[in-house]
Amino acid sequence: RILLCCAGGFSTNMLMQNMAKVVKDILMHPVDGLEEEIDNYDIVLVGPQIGHKTGYIGEICDPRHIPYAVIDKDVYGQMDGATVMKLALVTHAKYQKKNA
Repeated sequence: RILLCCAGGFSTNMLMQNMAKVVKDILMHPVDGLEEEIDNYDIVLVGPQIGHKTGYIGEICDPRHIPYAVIDKDVYGQMDGATVMKLALVTHAKYQKKNA
C-alpha cells in the first residue's frame, strides 16, 4: 500500500494513474493531511516538489515505522511509474532489513 505525498495533486495524479496499472492500493494525498491517512499505508513516496518537507514527513512516519523516500525529479517529470514502483520496493525492503 503506497501513499503518494504531494503538494496540490495535478501532476501526482498523473503519476498515480501510471502506477495504478501495476498497484491497486495506491492513494495520493496532500502533505498537509498526511497524518490523517498514513496509518493505512506501508510506504510514503514524496513528490520532489515537496522534498523540502522531509523533516515534517519524518516526524509523522518515523514513530509509526513507515518508510518514506523522495521521488527523483527526473523520474517524476517523465511520469515513470515503473521506476517509482522500484523505488517503493527497494525503500521498503531496505527499511525491513534495517529493522529486522
